[in-house]
Amino acid sequence: MSHPALRGDHHVHSTFSDDAVSTLEENVAAASAAGLSTVRLVDHVRTSTTWVPEYLAAVRALTMPDGLTVLTGVEAKILDTSGALDIPDLPAGIDRILIADHQFPGVDGPLGPTAVRERITDGWAPGDVLDQLVDALIASMRRYPGNQLAHCFSILPKIGLSEHDLGTERLDAWARTAAATSTLVEVNEKWGCPEVRSLTALRRAGAEIVASTDSHDAADVGRYARVKDLLDAEETA
Repeated sequence: MSHPALRGDHHVHSTFSDDAVSTLEENVAAASAAGLSTVRLVDHVRTSTTWVPEYLAAVRALTMPDGLTVLTGVEAKILDTSGALDIPDLPAGIDRILIADHQFPGVDGPLGPTAVRERITDGWAPGDVLDQLVDALIASMRRYPGNQLAHCFSILPKIGLSEHDLGTERLDAWARTAAATSTLVEVNEKWGCPEVRSLTALRRAGAEIVASTDSHDAADVGRYARVKDLLDAEETA
């Protein structure tokens, strides 16, 4: 592992998420077997979620392998342009909230990709769409400082746009906010984002980058290909 970030996996799902197949125990064992130094156990929440205390108790009950730091997190989608998250009141013990662009943050609530594409077809200027997304990300980082951006910009291809469309000004504002709010930004194996230009903006701003597989199966924990390529490309850019 050439890049220090590859020694960690900061986004690993368990059976507390309804779309994952591996237990907390299996994920920790896989992280240790992969030679990782850090793993963040993360599961999806909504405002209605009630199992977070149970999840924290299960993490505390784990046998931790020597040399592995086990961290906790919950993943919640951005709801709207205010940066609000779909998240319950959290008990003490969650290390980081993962701020996710699962849907597009609309003025009055989240929009699905199809709705956004239809609005673009009907005349919503792509520049205004990008401004709204970046403004919502910035608002969420400011509203919930000290947390983590999950698979940031993964929503863009779903709505027919790309990170290339963001341009320098938007990326720099986003990256400066990440640095100023002590927000970790993950490079995500599953979605292959953020891309090299975005990573360069983060490095210039002094923001901290971490690696994640976004695994839903313990067999994928700490297994990097796209992330390694992105980090290597950014280092030589």
